[in-house]
Amino acid sequence: MKFICLLLLTACGIKDSRSEQYEVIRAAVAVFASVGDDVILPCSGKPNISVVDMRVEWRRSDLKDSLVHLYEDHEDRETEQNESYRGRTQLIHPELQRGNASLRLSSVKVSDEGRYKCIIGSESSKHEATVDLTVEALGWPPVITIDGFNPSGGLRLQCESEGWYPEPHLEWLNHEGVSLRPETTETHQKAGMFSIKHTIIVYHSDDKIHCRVKLKHHMLEAQIITSREVFKTWRTTAVLISVIVVFSGFAAMMFAVLLHKYRENRQLKIENKRLKQELDQLLQSQKTPEVTLDAGDSGKTCHTGPEDKEILVDNADP
Repeated sequence: MKFICLLLLTACGIKDSRSEQYEVIRAAVAVFASVGDDVILPCSGKPNISVVDMRVEWRRSDLKDSLVHLYEDHEDRETEQNESYRGRTQLIHPELQRGNASLRLSSVKVSDEGRYKCIIGSESSKHEATVDLTVEALGWPPVITIDGFNPSGGLRLQCESEGWYPEPHLEWLNHEGVSLRPETTETHQKAGMFSIKHTIIVYHSDDKIHCRVKLKHHMLEAQIITSREVFKTWRTTAVLISVIVVFSGFAAMMFAVLLHKYRENRQLKIENKRLKQELDQLLQSQKTPEVTLDAGDSGKTCHTGPEDKEILVDNADP
């Protein structure tokens, strides 16, 4: 009887010892994924004992509905799973026999970035470890455009790209790989994605300029060659613009002079017309009135008296 009790106590001690020694291994480094990829979040126990009969939980502490995936009673349960993960998570069931409870996450989104917790065990005995997931979104290839010349003859180049996550780093390099300092920098964020735009001024011809946009794991690049012909075109354009400006100024001055002369002549004509009308009125007022004598008025003289009245004078009277 004592022997049987001793065996039972020994067995219980071995079981407790295994329970105390068992642990979930934490990932040594963060797991990286690009948007749209599938990724494996590692989780396994030590020693490699089967977890088929255990409860396996995956959670995110920064989410209100933190349950990412639940395996219990030999099946996956989705009733309490966070809606954004539904249909995108899966345990590799054959691996459960080897103690591997890693989670496959498909079609990774930017919102999936965060810290995940893997919990293995029962309500009375749980073992857990965390794994960090970092996500990057590869944006559109950068585009370089020529934005004209500045007043001193420098060529203004503009490079822009969008659709990146997290915020990317944009740099300009010459043909020797030397970094060029940008003149202006703009960064915008929309719907979680970043767009970036830099402008530089180039004064050297026959140079290969690179625009490079990069994240930790991704990089895209564009390049442009600033030939002498471009700067010759600017000089020709600058001279032509100068000639046009001078000609335009001269033409504007001549137009102003002609307009002034036109206004003076028009005013003079108006004044002459007014004086002519006044003169005609004056001459009309001093005109001699017409007199008509009847046959019976022979021998009489007509004089104009006061108030322009006609007076007949008989010349026969002494």
